[in-house]
Amino acid sequence: MTIIPTDLRNEMSRSYLEYAMSVIVGRALPDARDGLKPVHRRILYAMHELGLTFDRPFRKCARVVGEVLGKYHPHGDTAVYDALVRMAQDFSMRAPLINGHGNFGSIDNDPPAAMRYTECRLQALTGASLLQDIEADTVDFADNFDGSQQEPIVLPSRVPQLLLNGSSGIAVGMATNIPPHNLSELLDGVVALIRNPEITLDELMELIPGPDFPTGAQILGARGIRDAYTTGRGSITMRGVATIETIEQRGRPDRDAIIITELPYQTNKAAMIERIAEMVNERRLDGISDIRDESDRDGMRIVIELKRDAYARVVLNNLYKQTPLQNNFGVNMLALVNGEPQLLGLKQMLEVFVDFRVETITRRTQYLLRKAEERDHVLQGYLIAMDNMDAIITLIRHAADTPTAKQGLIEGYGLTEVQADAILQMQLRRLTALETDKIQQEHEDLQTKITDFQDILARRERILDIIITEVEELRDRFGDDRRTVIEPDTSDLSDISLIANEQVVILVTEYGYIKRMPVDTFEAQSRATRGKAGARIKEDDGIQHFITCGCHDHIVFFSDRGVAYSLRAYQVPEGSRTSQGVPIVQMLPIPKEEKITSVISVEEFTDDEYLVMLTQNGYVKKTALSAFSNIRANGLIAISLEEGDQLRWVRLARTSDSILIGSHQGMTIHFKANDDQLRPLGRPTRGVKAMNLRDGDELISMDILPAQVTHAVEEAEAAGATEDSDEAAVNSQGPWVLLITAGGMGKRVPVSLFRLQNRAGMGLRALKFRLDEDSLVAVLVVNEDEELMLVTNRGIIIRQRVNDISIQSRSAQGVRLQRLDEDDAIAAVAVVPSELTEEADDGESEAIEVDQVVAPDGDVTSVEVQADSTDEPESDA
Repeated sequence: MTIIPTDLRNEMSRSYLEYAMSVIVGRALPDARDGLKPVHRRILYAMHELGLTFDRPFRKCARVVGEVLGKYHPHGDTAVYDALVRMAQDFSMRAPLINGHGNFGSIDNDPPAAMRYTECRLQALTGASLLQDIEADTVDFADNFDGSQQEPIVLPSRVPQLLLNGSSGIAVGMATNIPPHNLSELLDGVVALIRNPEITLDELMELIPGPDFPTGAQILGARGIRDAYTTGRGSITMRGVATIETIEQRGRPDRDAIIITELPYQTNKAAMIERIAEMVNERRLDGISDIRDESDRDGMRIVIELKRDAYARVVLNNLYKQTPLQNNFGVNMLALVNGEPQLLGLKQMLEVFVDFRVETITRRTQYLLRKAEERDHVLQGYLIAMDNMDAIITLIRHAADTPTAKQGLIEGYGLTEVQADAILQMQLRRLTALETDKIQQEHEDLQTKITDFQDILARRERILDIIITEVEELRDRFGDDRRTVIEPDTSDLSDISLIANEQVVILVTEYGYIKRMPVDTFEAQSRATRGKAGARIKEDDGIQHFITCGCHDHIVFFSDRGVAYSLRAYQVPEGSRTSQGVPIVQMLPIPKEEKITSVISVEEFTDDEYLVMLTQNGYVKKTALSAFSNIRANGLIAISLEEGDQLRWVRLARTSDSILIGSHQGMTIHFKANDDQLRPLGRPTRGVKAMNLRDGDELISMDILPAQVTHAVEEAEAAGATEDSDEAAVNSQGPWVLLITAGGMGKRVPVSLFRLQNRAGMGLRALKFRLDEDSLVAVLVVNEDEELMLVTNRGIIIRQRVNDISIQSRSAQGVRLQRLDEDDAIAAVAVVPSELTEEADDGESEAIEVDQVVAPDGDVTSVEVQADSTDEPESDA
């Protein structure tokens, strides 16, 4: 025994590299030429050797596994059987290579039956595309593990199998994950590449738009596909196919349900259903009442029943976000090229395949040419013998033995040993005239074939034409339609797409507490009733802002210092009617010295809308809404204020609208919002004077009159119908200016009684107060089919129909809208749009457009309600 000193580091490095390469080449990575790993190649070749073609009877899988283990694959039988099973699963392979008989597993990850129970044979596509011509010296063979057998190192594939069925594997330090594709598209791509070797990736992707998974489903967007086809790496978003249907139930109201009919590739159906059920039980998924699997042999059908108040689209988005109903396929197109792992794009893979087919057809043609020349050589000897038959027979009869006769034929007639042996073995029946003609005809046919084979080998274009012909034959015979649909990328499942856009009420108190509640928390009530508690308010606190909006809307907060802040409505924590809410300073970076004075809701920051801002000192300005589309986290300056002034009210308006402003003492002014009266200004500007006030008076409200209302006022003025009379009020068909006092009184006044004036005037008296200490708190424009939501300083909320409020003149006192406690007062008012009241009558709960809300410190918004019947209005004078 000899001890050889060795550097351990070098030995470990060498041994590890040898092990890594053996795993890479011998197990984990597929060959780019036939797309197979060694185990799959050995299984298919062993089945071919056993004669298990598609038109032969099935044989036990155990027989095939034993053949593979005994001859080619010295590993465990489990590995071989698992590979065999996968090649027979139509949910794993886009074009299964083996036809399985028995239980070969399911998409629920059920295991296959034992190999002694299942049977198999090759698919027709396998024989026609992978094993055809394997005996024609098209590929190299190598010794098996013990040198007793020969096995092919690659199969003569006629289709790009690597892309057709894909591949996955983990080697040492590298991995591959190639998605399956459609056979017809791949073969069209091969033809296009052969005809135009300079074809671009875009042109190829018109023929091969993306992977085609055996389970169908959807691919979202082409960006990940393009990355994978360009660089070999990419991430493809897969999404199951789900529809929203209404299920009829006996004796119960119909329910919405999500029906899933296709799952992403390699998704375990049973595991996905189990995960959804767990998430529902753990309250991580809302809106689901039942889930069941109705799949059968006709197809997949998973039924997810929803609760009555659930938003189907939101539930479906949550399923996409949180379950395997949507997941990513990480493409890593790594394969062996000339025995080395390479990362390949789509075009490179097809080029490797075409080059391999050229080599295969060249070798096949060389083999056929060699066989034809060998046969023709024998036939030429036969023809020489036919011409000299009598002399040759005499020579053979007089020869002492076979070698002597053979030598005599070679020397006497110039024959080769092969020809001499063939003549000596020729049967006597070949001497007939008919047989002589057959030999002559076969010789002529072989000469034609030899010439054709030589032409094929001499001209590459002939080889490419043969490839195209073979490819088109396979496409016509085995091609099918695409199963996976490539959809535009709408997979950005942000927080907003997982939340229903239901209508909510947002309350902000004077002490800075904020909360969100569903609008349908409050049902409609009769006029002059007490209402419901909307918030638990401290003794010295009160409701300052009260708006309604959609959960997806932007809520823009304006502070007294003229700074704008923004949140999405759904980001405001939801609370109950009796909860206090959360401090707004936890939601916004508001300094201690700042106070929120106005809140509005915005669906989109468009260019054709403006924000009209009104300060405590009566300065008004108009700024484009789009200037506030990117509000920074620490706020954005909205207006410049002089010392001692505060920003109080902000409204949305268009240039064709008009502005109505009210004061505590019941004065109102109405002027247009066009550029003549109010030209647009930038954010850091002060504005112009809006209204002159009497001593002791102050501004309390501002509302925007839409263009059609403004136009109606102008028409009324032109017709002389601006008399301040009871008759004009009673005959009015609306819309009206709604005026509400802190003491709970209110009335409707025709808009025609508020004539258009120039900005900065004193205005008109709009209300006669019943009590001297009463004051105006809200001025807004309403229609008779709308509803109101009123909130008091103590958080008592009441909802009532506008139609229940009397129509009166500007000089009237109004009627009682809400009975108040002795020390309580109306704080804010919100308008419920007519569309919502109609939906409420039908018992629906849909998301509706934003309308305006008015409060003493200003709000604008949207709302959704379900109206109940109300009592007859009382007839206050």
